[in-house]
Amino acid sequence: MRNIQLPLQLIGLTAAFMVWVLISALLPYIILDVPLSSGELAWVTAIPVILGSLLRIPIGFLTNWYGAKNMFIIGYVLLIIPVIYLSFAESFLDLMLSGFLLGIGGATFSIGVTSLPKYYSKEKQGTVNGIYGIGNLGTALTTFSAPLLANIYGWQMTVRFYLILLGIFAILFFFFGDKNEDKIRVPFIGQLKSIYRNPKIWFFSFFYFITFGSFVAFTLYLPNFFVNQFDLDKVDAGLRTAGFIVLATLIRPFGGFLSDRFNAYTVLLVVFSGLTISGIILSFSLTMPLFTIGCLTVAACGGIGNGAVFKLVPQHFPKQMGMASGFVSAAGGIGGFFPPLILTIVFGLTGHYAIGFMALSESALASFILVIWLIFMDRLKPSGQLD
Repeated sequence: MRNIQLPLQLIGLTAAFMVWVLISALLPYIILDVPLSSGELAWVTAIPVILGSLLRIPIGFLTNWYGAKNMFIIGYVLLIIPVIYLSFAESFLDLMLSGFLLGIGGATFSIGVTSLPKYYSKEKQGTVNGIYGIGNLGTALTTFSAPLLANIYGWQMTVRFYLILLGIFAILFFFFGDKNEDKIRVPFIGQLKSIYRNPKIWFFSFFYFITFGSFVAFTLYLPNFFVNQFDLDKVDAGLRTAGFIVLATLIRPFGGFLSDRFNAYTVLLVVFSGLTISGIILSFSLTMPLFTIGCLTVAACGGIGNGAVFKLVPQHFPKQMGMASGFVSAAGGIGGFFPPLILTIVFGLTGHYAIGFMALSESALASFILVIWLIFMDRLKPSGQLD
Protein backbone atom coordinates (compact mmCIF):
# COMPACT_ATOMS: atom_id res chain seq x y z
CA MET A 1 0.00 0.00 0.00
CA ARG A 2 2.86 2.39 0.77
CA ASN A 3 4.39 1.85 -2.67
CA ILE A 4 1.37 3.24 -4.52
CA GLN A 5 0.97 6.43 -2.49
CA LEU A 6 2.98 8.65 -4.85
CA PRO A 7 0.98 7.76 -7.99
CA LEU A 8 -2.27 7.72 -6.03
CA GLN A 9 -1.74 11.15 -4.51
CA LEU A 10 -0.47 12.49 -7.83
CA ILE A 11 -3.71 11.58 -9.65
CA GLY A 12 -5.64 12.69 -6.57
CA LEU A 13 -4.12 16.15 -6.79
CA THR A 14 -4.82 16.17 -10.54
CA ALA A 15 -8.52 15.59 -9.92
CA ALA A 16 -8.72 18.26 -7.23
CA PHE A 17 -6.96 20.82 -9.44
CA MET A 18 -9.34 19.99 -12.30
CA VAL A 19 -12.19 21.15 -10.10
CA TRP A 20 -10.28 24.15 -8.72
CA VAL A 21 -10.10 26.00 -12.08
CA LEU A 22 -13.61 25.26 -13.33
CA ILE A 23 -14.71 28.89 -13.31
CA SER A 24 -11.70 30.35 -15.13
CA ALA A 25 -11.82 27.60 -17.77
CA LEU A 26 -15.52 28.17 -18.43
CA LEU A 27 -15.62 31.93 -17.90
CA PRO A 28 -15.92 32.82 -21.62
CA TYR A 29 -19.13 30.73 -21.62
CA ILE A 30 -20.42 31.77 -18.20
CA ILE A 31 -20.36 35.49 -19.03
CA LEU A 32 -22.79 34.89 -21.88
CA ASP A 33 -25.41 34.00 -19.24
CA VAL A 34 -24.07 36.03 -16.32
CA PRO A 35 -22.84 39.44 -17.62
CA LEU A 36 -19.89 40.78 -15.62
CA SER A 37 -17.95 44.05 -15.61
CA SER A 38 -14.17 43.94 -16.07
CA GLY A 39 -13.71 44.40 -12.33
CA GLU A 40 -16.15 41.60 -11.54
CA LEU A 41 -14.38 39.37 -14.06
CA ALA A 42 -11.09 39.90 -12.24
CA TRP A 43 -12.62 39.05 -8.86
CA VAL A 44 -14.40 35.95 -10.15
CA THR A 45 -11.13 34.78 -11.70
CA ALA A 46 -9.11 35.38 -8.54
CA ILE A 47 -11.56 34.31 -5.82
CA PRO A 48 -10.91 30.51 -5.96
CA VAL A 49 -7.32 31.24 -4.95
CA ILE A 50 -8.23 32.75 -1.56
CA LEU A 51 -9.50 29.63 0.21
CA GLY A 52 -7.12 27.51 -1.84
CA SER A 53 -4.30 29.46 -0.22
CA LEU A 54 -5.48 30.02 3.34
CA LEU A 55 -6.58 26.41 3.85
CA ARG A 56 -3.16 25.05 2.94
CA ILE A 57 -1.73 25.81 6.39
CA PRO A 58 -4.35 23.94 8.47
CA ILE A 59 -4.60 21.15 5.86
CA GLY A 60 -0.84 20.58 6.01
CA PHE A 61 -1.04 20.42 9.80
CA LEU A 62 -4.09 18.12 9.80
CA THR A 63 -2.48 15.77 7.28
CA ASN A 64 0.20 15.02 9.85
CA TRP A 65 -2.53 14.22 12.38
CA TYR A 66 -4.99 12.22 10.25
CA GLY A 67 -3.10 11.14 7.13
CA ALA A 68 -3.48 11.81 3.41
CA LYS A 69 -6.20 9.20 2.93
CA ASN A 70 -8.70 10.91 5.21
CA MET A 71 -7.82 14.43 4.09
CA PHE A 72 -8.27 13.69 0.37
CA ILE A 73 -11.62 11.99 0.99
CA ILE A 74 -12.87 14.93 3.06
CA GLY A 75 -11.71 17.34 0.37
CA TYR A 76 -13.59 15.55 -2.42
CA VAL A 77 -16.79 15.34 -0.38
CA LEU A 78 -16.67 19.05 0.49
CA LEU A 79 -16.05 20.00 -3.16
CA ILE A 80 -19.42 18.53 -4.11
CA ILE A 81 -21.12 21.58 -2.55
CA PRO A 82 -19.53 24.35 -4.68
CA VAL A 83 -19.70 22.24 -7.86
CA ILE A 84 -23.47 21.82 -7.51
CA TYR A 85 -23.88 25.49 -6.56
CA LEU A 86 -21.81 26.66 -9.54
CA SER A 87 -23.92 24.65 -11.98
CA PHE A 88 -26.94 26.77 -10.98
CA ALA A 89 -25.14 30.14 -10.76
CA GLU A 90 -27.12 33.10 -12.06
CA SER A 91 -25.34 36.11 -10.57
CA PHE A 92 -21.97 37.58 -9.66
CA LEU A 93 -22.59 36.64 -6.02
CA ASP A 94 -23.26 33.01 -6.98
CA LEU A 95 -19.97 32.87 -8.87
CA MET A 96 -18.09 34.44 -5.98
CA LEU A 97 -19.47 32.05 -3.37
CA SER A 98 -19.00 28.93 -5.46
CA GLY A 99 -15.53 30.08 -6.55
CA PHE A 100 -14.48 30.73 -2.98
CA LEU A 101 -15.44 27.17 -1.95
CA LEU A 102 -13.80 25.67 -5.04
CA GLY A 103 -10.58 26.84 -3.41
CA ILE A 104 -10.72 23.60 -1.41
CA GLY A 105 -9.41 21.90 -4.56
CA GLY A 106 -6.31 24.08 -4.62
CA ALA A 107 -5.71 23.58 -0.90
CA THR A 108 -5.31 19.82 -1.34
CA PHE A 109 -1.77 20.46 -2.60
CA SER A 110 -0.61 20.62 1.04
CA ILE A 111 -1.70 17.03 1.61
CA GLY A 112 0.88 15.40 -0.64
CA VAL A 113 3.83 17.65 0.13
CA THR A 114 3.23 16.87 3.81
CA SER A 115 2.58 13.15 3.44
CA LEU A 116 4.93 11.92 0.70
CA PRO A 117 8.31 12.93 2.24
CA LYS A 118 7.58 10.39 5.01
CA TYR A 119 8.05 7.58 2.49
CA TYR A 120 11.40 8.69 1.00
CA SER A 121 14.94 9.60 2.01
CA LYS A 122 16.10 13.22 2.05
CA GLU A 123 18.11 12.67 -1.13
CA LYS A 124 14.93 11.93 -3.10
CA GLN A 125 12.47 14.41 -1.60
CA GLY A 126 13.05 17.14 -4.18
CA THR A 127 12.32 14.75 -7.04
CA VAL A 128 9.34 13.18 -5.24
CA ASN A 129 7.70 16.53 -4.52
CA GLY A 130 8.40 17.54 -8.11
CA ILE A 131 6.66 14.42 -9.41
CA TYR A 132 3.70 15.06 -7.09
CA GLY A 133 3.51 18.58 -8.51
CA ILE A 134 2.67 17.07 -11.91
CA GLY A 135 -0.84 17.01 -10.45
CA ASN A 136 -0.97 20.64 -11.58
CA LEU A 137 -1.83 19.13 -14.97
CA GLY A 138 -5.36 18.94 -13.63
CA THR A 139 -5.68 22.64 -14.43
CA ALA A 140 -4.59 21.94 -18.02
CA LEU A 141 -7.04 19.07 -18.38
CA THR A 142 -9.95 21.26 -17.37
CA THR A 143 -8.74 24.27 -19.35
CA PHE A 144 -8.54 22.06 -22.46
CA SER A 145 -11.56 19.78 -22.01
CA ALA A 146 -14.14 22.00 -20.31
CA PRO A 147 -14.58 24.35 -23.32
CA LEU A 148 -14.97 21.33 -25.63
CA LEU A 149 -17.65 19.85 -23.38
CA ALA A 150 -19.34 23.23 -22.96
CA ASN A 151 -19.66 23.56 -26.75
CA ILE A 152 -21.62 20.31 -26.78
CA TYR A 153 -23.49 20.18 -23.46
CA GLY A 154 -23.44 23.76 -22.16
CA TRP A 155 -21.35 25.04 -19.28
CA GLN A 156 -23.86 24.09 -16.55
CA MET A 157 -23.94 20.41 -17.52
CA THR A 158 -20.16 20.43 -17.98
CA VAL A 159 -19.79 21.53 -14.35
CA ARG A 160 -22.07 18.70 -13.20
CA PHE A 161 -19.91 16.12 -14.95
CA TYR A 162 -17.24 16.88 -12.34
CA LEU A 163 -19.44 15.38 -9.62
CA ILE A 164 -18.69 11.98 -11.16
CA LEU A 165 -14.96 12.70 -10.96
CA LEU A 166 -15.19 13.62 -7.28
CA GLY A 167 -17.13 10.45 -6.47
CA ILE A 168 -14.63 8.21 -8.28
CA PHE A 169 -11.63 9.64 -6.45
CA ALA A 170 -13.28 9.58 -3.03
CA ILE A 171 -13.81 5.85 -3.57
CA LEU A 172 -10.23 5.34 -4.80
CA PHE A 173 -8.76 6.86 -1.67
CA PHE A 174 -11.18 4.97 0.56
CA PHE A 175 -9.88 1.64 -0.75
CA PHE A 176 -6.25 2.43 -1.62
CA GLY A 177 -5.19 5.26 0.72
CA ASP A 178 -2.62 4.33 3.37
CA LYS A 179 -4.52 4.02 6.64
CA ASN A 180 -1.24 3.15 8.42
CA GLU A 181 0.59 6.32 7.39
CA ASP A 182 2.94 7.61 10.08
CA LYS A 183 1.15 10.27 12.12
CA ILE A 184 2.92 13.27 13.64
CA ARG A 185 0.81 14.84 16.37
CA VAL A 186 2.24 18.02 17.82
CA PRO A 187 0.46 21.12 19.22
CA PHE A 188 -0.62 23.61 16.51
CA ILE A 189 0.49 26.76 18.34
CA GLY A 190 3.88 25.38 19.32
CA GLN A 191 4.67 24.29 15.79
CA LEU A 192 3.42 27.59 14.36
CA LYS A 193 5.76 29.52 16.65
CA SER A 194 8.74 27.39 15.65
CA ILE A 195 7.92 28.10 11.99
CA TYR A 196 7.24 31.82 11.85
CA ARG A 197 10.23 32.68 14.06
CA ASN A 198 12.56 31.14 11.49
CA PRO A 199 13.31 33.79 8.82
CA LYS A 200 13.86 31.16 6.13
CA ILE A 201 10.16 30.30 6.07
CA TRP A 202 9.48 33.85 4.92
CA PHE A 203 12.16 33.69 2.22
CA PHE A 204 10.88 30.37 0.90
CA SER A 205 7.32 31.68 1.02
CA PHE A 206 8.28 34.72 -1.03
CA PHE A 207 10.11 32.56 -3.58
CA TYR A 208 7.06 30.32 -3.94
CA PHE A 209 4.84 33.40 -4.04
CA ILE A 210 6.68 34.30 -7.27
CA THR A 211 7.17 30.86 -8.86
CA PHE A 212 3.87 29.13 -8.12
CA GLY A 213 2.00 32.42 -7.96
CA SER A 214 2.96 33.22 -11.55
CA PHE A 215 1.78 29.74 -12.60
CA VAL A 216 -1.61 30.15 -10.90
CA ALA A 217 -2.10 33.73 -12.11
CA PHE A 218 -1.37 32.89 -15.75
CA THR A 219 -3.50 29.74 -15.56
CA LEU A 220 -6.49 31.70 -14.31
CA TYR A 221 -6.05 34.82 -16.40
CA LEU A 222 -4.91 33.54 -19.81
CA PRO A 223 -8.17 31.97 -21.15
CA ASN A 224 -10.16 35.20 -20.96
CA PHE A 225 -7.06 37.31 -21.75
CA PHE A 226 -6.49 35.49 -25.06
CA VAL A 227 -10.13 35.99 -26.05
CA ASN A 228 -10.20 39.71 -25.21
CA GLN A 229 -6.67 40.77 -26.16
CA PHE A 230 -5.96 38.62 -29.22
CA ASP A 231 -9.54 37.84 -30.38
CA LEU A 232 -8.94 34.09 -30.25
CA ASP A 233 -11.90 31.73 -30.10
CA LYS A 234 -12.62 30.09 -26.75
CA VAL A 235 -11.29 26.64 -27.63
CA ASP A 236 -8.05 28.05 -29.08
CA ALA A 237 -7.57 30.15 -25.93
CA GLY A 238 -8.08 27.04 -23.82
CA LEU A 239 -5.55 25.07 -25.86
CA ARG A 240 -2.88 27.76 -25.56
CA THR A 241 -3.45 28.04 -21.81
CA ALA A 242 -3.26 24.27 -21.50
CA GLY A 243 0.10 24.37 -23.29
CA PHE A 244 1.39 26.84 -20.71
CA ILE A 245 0.19 24.61 -17.88
CA VAL A 246 1.64 21.42 -19.38
CA LEU A 247 5.10 22.95 -19.77
CA ALA A 248 5.12 24.44 -16.26
CA THR A 249 3.93 21.17 -14.76
CA LEU A 250 6.03 18.63 -16.62
CA ILE A 251 9.22 20.58 -16.01
CA ARG A 252 8.60 20.78 -12.26
CA PRO A 253 10.10 17.32 -11.49
CA PHE A 254 13.18 18.43 -13.41
CA GLY A 255 13.49 21.33 -10.97
CA GLY A 256 13.30 18.87 -8.08
CA PHE A 257 15.83 16.56 -9.74
CA LEU A 258 18.28 19.42 -10.35
CA SER A 259 17.90 20.51 -6.73
CA ASP A 260 18.60 16.97 -5.50
CA ARG A 261 21.66 16.74 -7.71
CA PHE A 262 22.97 20.28 -7.29
CA ASN A 263 22.35 23.17 -4.89
CA ALA A 264 18.70 24.27 -4.87
CA TYR A 265 19.78 27.89 -4.37
CA THR A 266 21.81 27.77 -7.58
CA VAL A 267 18.76 26.46 -9.42
CA LEU A 268 16.70 29.36 -8.05
CA LEU A 269 19.28 31.89 -9.28
CA VAL A 270 18.73 30.62 -12.83
CA VAL A 271 14.95 30.60 -12.32
CA PHE A 272 14.69 34.18 -11.12
CA SER A 273 17.01 35.38 -13.88
CA GLY A 274 14.64 33.85 -16.42
CA LEU A 275 11.54 35.31 -14.76
CA THR A 276 13.15 38.76 -14.71
CA ILE A 277 13.81 38.59 -18.44
CA SER A 278 10.37 37.17 -19.28
CA GLY A 279 8.64 39.96 -17.35
CA ILE A 280 10.54 42.50 -19.46
CA ILE A 281 9.54 40.73 -22.69
CA LEU A 282 5.87 40.72 -21.70
CA SER A 283 6.05 44.39 -20.68
CA PHE A 284 7.31 45.76 -23.97
CA SER A 285 5.24 43.84 -26.49
CA LEU A 286 1.91 42.06 -26.61
CA THR A 287 2.34 40.74 -30.14
CA MET A 288 1.47 37.06 -30.20
CA PRO A 289 5.00 35.70 -30.98
CA LEU A 290 6.73 37.71 -28.23
CA PHE A 291 3.88 37.12 -25.80
CA THR A 292 4.20 33.38 -26.45
CA ILE A 293 7.94 33.47 -25.80
CA GLY A 294 7.40 35.41 -22.57
CA CYS A 295 4.66 33.06 -21.37
CA LEU A 296 6.63 29.91 -22.12
CA THR A 297 9.65 31.33 -20.28
CA VAL A 298 7.45 32.04 -17.27
CA ALA A 299 6.10 28.48 -17.48
CA ALA A 300 9.55 26.87 -17.64
CA CYS A 301 11.14 29.00 -14.93
CA GLY A 302 8.11 28.85 -12.66
CA GLY A 303 7.91 25.07 -12.94
CA ILE A 304 11.59 24.53 -12.20
CA GLY A 305 11.40 27.05 -9.34
CA ASN A 306 8.43 25.24 -7.79
CA GLY A 307 10.45 22.03 -7.66
CA ALA A 308 13.49 23.80 -6.19
CA VAL A 309 11.55 25.50 -3.39
CA PHE A 310 10.01 22.23 -2.24
CA LYS A 311 13.44 20.68 -2.07
CA LEU A 312 14.40 23.38 0.44
CA VAL A 313 11.31 23.13 2.67
CA PRO A 314 11.75 19.53 3.94
CA GLN A 315 15.51 20.08 4.02
CA HIS A 316 15.24 22.96 6.50
CA PHE A 317 12.02 21.98 8.32
CA PRO A 318 12.11 18.17 8.61
CA LYS A 319 10.24 18.15 11.94
CA GLN A 320 7.60 20.70 10.91
CA MET A 321 6.84 19.55 7.35
CA GLY A 322 3.05 19.82 7.66
CA MET A 323 3.03 23.37 8.93
CA ALA A 324 6.00 24.53 6.85
CA SER A 325 4.69 23.10 3.57
CA GLY A 326 1.28 24.61 4.28
CA PHE A 327 2.84 27.98 5.03
CA VAL A 328 4.93 28.06 1.85
CA SER A 329 2.28 26.64 -0.45
CA ALA A 330 -0.26 29.13 0.92
CA ALA A 331 2.07 31.93 -0.10
CA GLY A 332 2.21 30.45 -3.60
CA GLY A 333 -1.55 30.41 -3.83
CA ILE A 334 -1.80 33.99 -2.65
CA GLY A 335 0.77 34.85 -5.30
CA GLY A 336 -1.81 33.80 -7.88
CA PHE A 337 -4.56 35.93 -6.36
CA PHE A 338 -3.21 39.44 -6.85
CA PRO A 339 -1.87 39.50 -10.46
CA PRO A 340 -5.27 39.19 -12.20
CA LEU A 341 -6.59 42.08 -10.10
CA ILE A 342 -3.45 44.17 -10.63
CA LEU A 343 -3.45 43.58 -14.40
CA THR A 344 -7.10 44.60 -14.62
CA ILE A 345 -6.53 47.77 -12.59
CA VAL A 346 -3.40 48.67 -14.57
CA PHE A 347 -5.19 48.18 -17.88
CA GLY A 348 -8.10 50.28 -16.70
CA LEU A 349 -5.79 53.15 -15.73
CA THR A 350 -3.27 53.02 -18.59
CA GLY A 351 -4.88 51.05 -21.42
CA HIS A 352 -2.08 48.46 -21.46
CA TYR A 353 -0.52 45.78 -19.27
CA ALA A 354 3.15 46.85 -19.25
CA ILE A 355 3.33 48.00 -15.62
CA GLY A 356 1.62 44.84 -14.39
CA PHE A 357 4.05 42.53 -16.19
CA MET A 358 7.01 44.67 -15.13
CA ALA A 359 5.99 44.02 -11.52
CA LEU A 360 6.70 40.33 -12.15
CA SER A 361 10.14 41.21 -13.48
CA GLU A 362 11.03 43.40 -10.50
CA SER A 363 9.74 40.84 -7.98
CA ALA A 364 11.86 38.14 -9.62
CA LEU A 365 14.90 40.41 -9.53
CA ALA A 366 14.34 41.03 -5.81
CA SER A 367 14.12 37.25 -5.28
CA PHE A 368 17.40 36.78 -7.17
CA ILE A 369 19.12 39.16 -4.74
CA LEU A 370 17.59 37.40 -1.72
CA VAL A 371 18.85 34.02 -2.92
CA ILE A 372 22.38 35.41 -3.16
CA TRP A 373 22.06 36.70 0.40
CA LEU A 374 20.86 33.28 1.66
CA ILE A 375 23.79 31.55 -0.03
CA PHE A 376 26.16 33.97 1.65
CA MET A 377 24.53 33.48 5.07
CA ASP A 378 24.63 29.67 4.78
CA ARG A 379 28.35 29.78 4.06
CA LEU A 380 28.91 31.68 7.31
CA LYS A 381 27.27 28.90 9.37
CA PRO A 382 29.08 25.88 10.81
CA SER A 383 29.03 22.74 8.66
CA GLY A 384 25.85 20.67 9.09
CA GLN A 385 23.81 23.49 10.64
CA LEU A 386 20.65 24.14 8.63
CA ASP A 387 19.14 27.09 10.46
